[in-house]
Amino acid sequence: SSPDFRASLSYTMDQDRKDAAPESAQDLTVFVQNLLEQMQGRFQQMSETIVGRIDEMGARIDDLEKSINDLMEQVGIEEPPAAEAGPSAS
Repeated sequence: SSPDFRASLSYTMDQDRKDAAPESAQDLTVFVQNLLEQMQGRFQQMSETIVGRIDEMGARIDDLEKSINDLMEQVGIEEPPAAEAGPSAS
């Protein structure tokens, strides 16, 4: 093959790439947007699940605290004052 043919082929391939670039960039943009939407949906779903579990744990802790207080009342133990109940500030 001649050098002129190679140069012509190279030029044609470069032009094809330039002509395809806007479509490729647009396709890439659409792909990235779809991917980000999917990630946002999954993140939202995970966030809702985590918040739901935290709320559930909070309710269980409240129930546990009430049960402990009830048991302490049954055996006649008074609740310590709030200052003594927390960690000491050293």
